[in-house]
Amino acid sequence: MYDIKALYEATSVQDAVKLRLEHPDAQILAGGSDVLVQIREGKRAGKELISIYMLDEIRGVSMCDNGDIRIGSLTSFSHITKNEIVKKYINVLGEAVDMVGSPQIRNIGTIGGNTCNGVTSADSASTLFALDALIELTGSNSVRVIPISDFYIKAGVVDIKPDEIQTAIIIKKESYENYFGHYIKYAMRNALDITTTGCSVNVKLSYDKKTFEDVRIAYGVAGPVPMRAKSAEEFIKGKAVNEQNIKEFSKMVLDDVNPRDSWRASKALRLHLCSELAYRALSKCVELAGGEM
Repeated sequence: MYDIKALYEATSVQDAVKLRLEHPDAQILAGGSDVLVQIREGKRAGKELISIYMLDEIRGVSMCDNGDIRIGSLTSFSHITKNEIVKKYINVLGEAVDMVGSPQIRNIGTIGGNTCNGVTSADSASTLFALDALIELTGSNSVRVIPISDFYIKAGVVDIKPDEIQTAIIIKKESYENYFGHYIKYAMRNALDITTTGCSVNVKLSYDKKTFEDVRIAYGVAGPVPMRAKSAEEFIKGKAVNEQNIKEFSKMVLDDVNPRDSWRASKALRLHLCSELAYRALSKCVELAGGEM
């Protein structure tokens, strides 16, 4: 059942990088909520694993001196949801990851593992897109920080070089300050179900709460990778806060999304969801920001 070739336990980030170079075909094991299931099913037979689970140096949430929020890649979903920094400044991320799987999965699953899988249905991914998150990748000779939109290359593929591991996710102060966010996950069940379509919105209103200064909207399962609806974002910026503009915004997202038919849902249903979830999420963000429609 557990027919793996070898398991290597990294003792530091640099040791993990070294092990990756020595064993280029090995799979990184973080929380293991996905990999261990694959092993049990025989899908990793004969493979090598590199465990980074004991690396506390890349676990936890902290506030940097410049106000940026740093989330270690090994931070579990449950710790993110309960963290005081997250609850105060980016509660939308805590809401999103609290919809992953079951309590047991949220206790062991990590945000780094969730993003490194490269799947469009990851609940954290669309919310991180809407937060303009940065991905920190540590290699043998340097540290790379790239926008999350550049991190996702195609379905199931992310930009990690052979000598790198993901070490942190960074939310810049200017990306969360005075923003209010909301995430909606549509699935057939309330728990233990993969997202049919997910929508995350972040809104910054003017001082008098009457104008949209900025809106960022991102989707999961609206294309092969998580994505922003840039046309709708540009339309709403500078517009008055009213129901008519929110309705128009929710229609314009359809200019950018490109969901597919699958056994979970038809393309037509997903297009309907993209528009409806945009309307609901943006309306909720206006309410959270103290605005009125």
